[in-house]
Amino acid sequence: MKKLSKAARIILVGAPGVGKGTQAERLLQRFPQLSAISSGDLLRDNVKNQTPLGIKAEHTMKSGALVPDAMILRLILHELKSRGWLSTTAAPLTLSSASTMSQEYDFEADSFVNSPSLANLATPPRTSNDPSASFILDGFPRTAGQASQLDNLIPINLVVSLRTPAKVILERIAGRWIHAPSGRVYNTTFNAPKVAGRDDITGEKLTKRADDDEETWIKRLHKFEETSEPLLEHYARKGVLWEVEGNSSDEISPKLFEEFERRFVDGVE
Repeated sequence: MKKLSKAARIILVGAPGVGKGTQAERLLQRFPQLSAISSGDLLRDNVKNQTPLGIKAEHTMKSGALVPDAMILRLILHELKSRGWLSTTAAPLTLSSASTMSQEYDFEADSFVNSPSLANLATPPRTSNDPSASFILDGFPRTAGQASQLDNLIPINLVVSLRTPAKVILERIAGRWIHAPSGRVYNTTFNAPKVAGRDDITGEKLTKRADDDEETWIKRLHKFEETSEPLLEHYARKGVLWEVEGNSSDEISPKLFEEFERRFVDGVE
C-alpha cells in the first residue's frame, strides 16, 4: 500500500457502464488514506437524521422540486468540516455585517440553509492539504455550472475521465444477467455463471434488468456525452483533467494507479 504525500481531491467521470464504481473501489483499497464522499449518500443520511439541511432538502423534494446545487454544496462542505478537512473561520465582524456572533461558519445554521448562494462568503473556506484529507467526490458536480460553484469552495486537483468505447459498453450490457433476490451480477463475457442462466449459489434462474436493452443504453450514453463534454472542458481549462482509455476495468486500473501515484506519492516518476 502506497502512502500519499499530499491531499488528493479527485473526481471520476465516466459513462454509464464504464466501471467508475470499480475504479473508485480499487483506488480506496490501494490507498487507505483516500475516503469516498458521495453527495447522494450525504443527502440520504441528512434526510434520515433530520438535520437542519436534511429537513430543508426533504421539504424541497416533497414539493416536487430538485434539490438545488447550493444545498448539495452545503452538504459536502459540512461533511468536510466535520472531518476536520476544512477551515471555515469567518472574517472579523463589522457594523454592516449580517453575520451571527459566531466567528466560525456553520453550514447547518439557518442563515446558511436558507441562503440562496455560497458565492458571497467573506472568506472562502480553506481545505487541508494533509494526505489524510484525501477523497473521491462522487455524484457532484455533473455539469460545468456546478463545477464552477465547487471551484470557489473546494479546489479539486485531479479529474479522471474514464473512457471505454460505446461498442464495448453495449456488449458488456448485453451479456449482463442478475439474480434479483440477492443482487448478484454475472456477465457472459468475463464473469459467467457456472451453469448458464442459473445463479451459482441457489441455482435459481437469472434475469435481465428491465432497462438493460440496447436502445435505452444508447440514449443514456448520448445523454452522458452531451452533459459531460462541457464539464470535461471546464476541468481541462483548469489544468486538472487526465484521460484514460481501456476496454476493461483491468486494463484501465494499472494506468490510473500509475498516474495517481505520480501526482500524489513522493518519489514516483
